[in-house]
Amino acid sequence: MDGTYTIDHADGGIGDARRALGAFLRARRERVAPEQAGLTAGRRRRVPGLRREELAQLAGISVDYYVRLEQGRATQPSPEVLDALARALGLDAAERRHLTTLVGGESGPAPAARVGPTLRRMLDALTGLPAFATDRRLDVVAWNALGSELIGGLTGPSRRDPNQARYLFLDPASRDVHPEWADRAAEAVGQLRVAAGQYPGDAELVNLIKDLSERSAEFRRIWASGEIVMCTAGRKRLRHPAAGLLDLDYETLHVPAGPGETGLVVHVFSGGEGTPEAAALAALAAGRRA
Repeated sequence: MDGTYTIDHADGGIGDARRALGAFLRARRERVAPEQAGLTAGRRRRVPGLRREELAQLAGISVDYYVRLEQGRATQPSPEVLDALARALGLDAAERRHLTTLVGGESGPAPAARVGPTLRRMLDALTGLPAFATDRRLDVVAWNALGSELIGGLTGPSRRDPNQARYLFLDPASRDVHPEWADRAAEAVGQLRVAAGQYPGDAELVNLIKDLSERSAEFRRIWASGEIVMCTAGRKRLRHPAAGLLDLDYETLHVPAGPGETGLVVHVFSGGEGTPEAAALAALAAGRRA
């Protein structure tokens, strides 16, 4: 993939549930090599991945019906059809959930994201651990002092864009903060795709994705791949101007949504006991208290 996709291809049907389903199926079909599905590729194959008729055969549905699904003309496939397509495409659990979500996403107004006083108090109490909270659009909506420092600075005159996706794709400074930039960029796109499937009527989310598609060839390339990423846990490498490179463990905590609201995700970073990372975080926290 060379980043030459048009906006119409790259947006994956964002804001249109029917086109989004078709775009996701097409992207996943194109990544499955015929040999993976027990088929012979042949010499005259001109398209990547499976042909439409091959996927239809593997899933046990008619070619015409599958074509209508990809073109957005069939909008309510049964759970049995979705399960057959997921098996044929080799989708993992997160991708299967996303496929189901695309058929039944929320069509009404997007719910609000609210940062309550309890969450703010919890973040402030984590004085030795960097932490911040994001909404479905990847806006950083709350943070503590170390969290702000760790992800590039969210306060002061030189503060960065509070949206994680815009920061990653449009601010060159993000590549210094995130040495594993390609992984972080793929995560951001995958999380936006999940949110777009859940809330296709979210105008701000639609505009964010279209803006990034217009301004970043890298965003277009990753979006066109159809990747899905769920917030979990693991380890990330970040660079702090004073502490240097830090390999930190992280956990994602999901804050439940109240009535008429959407939930938030809290990201908490830490260093293992006795590690240089733990010492570096302790020194940063002590410096802020001095």
